[in-house]
Amino acid sequence: MRAHRELCIFLFHFCDWLLRRRNLVIAIDGPAASGKTTTARLVAEKLGYLHVDTGAMYRAVTLKVLRSGLSPADAAGIARLLEATHVALRRDGPAIRVVLDGEDVTAAVRTPDVTRAVSTVSRHRIVRGAMVREQRAMGAAGGIVLEGRDIGTVVFPDADVKFFMTAGIEARARRRRDELRARGEAADIAQLVEEIRERDRLDSTREESPLRRAEDAIEIDTSDMTIDDQVRVVVDRVRSVLEGTGA
Repeated sequence: MRAHRELCIFLFHFCDWLLRRRNLVIAIDGPAASGKTTTARLVAEKLGYLHVDTGAMYRAVTLKVLRSGLSPADAAGIARLLEATHVALRRDGPAIRVVLDGEDVTAAVRTPDVTRAVSTVSRHRIVRGAMVREQRAMGAAGGIVLEGRDIGTVVFPDADVKFFMTAGIEARARRRRDELRARGEAADIAQLVEEIRERDRLDSTREESPLRRAEDAIEIDTSDMTIDDQVRVVVDRVRSVLEGTGA
């Protein structure tokens, strides 16, 4: 028994060492409020990897569009705007800051106005093309956890491990309500359900990089899972992939 226990401990630490030594690309996709952002951030922290919240990048572009007075549907105007737009994600200890043209907009990109407009802005081919190039550059060396809606299908179709997180719409609405309340903003569940349903429709029907699960992605229903549960499932599966490949 003791030898078996020591072997298990050794294998656990060996896999942890492999995770840090081998620079994997981990893709986590899913619809709004499915839990992917918090899970991706904590998984990245646990593995010592970079976390890239690709949704925040699209939100930053959307914020600039709204500030400029352009319609989110104005593809030509947005194309011109992008010529003088720079979006970056910067580490601040364990947190990631969203920077738009040198300004920290981490809080500003989470407002309801941005949330309502981001699906329309991100549908434009020129917007997705610009952001995908940035995301691929960030992940070129591996050691990264990217989360979004098209990571495993478009940005990194050859990612080492892919996950697709989902949850019931009521559970997602409650999570979004809690996020808004934490920022001191009022939230109505019924309205949030409708907004999320419309966001799903826009994201899954757009021509460019629609929301869909990659065929080889591991699906996780987070409706009744805690964040700790979600992180454990992802990390355990990544470890099992390493064990299975003998990498």
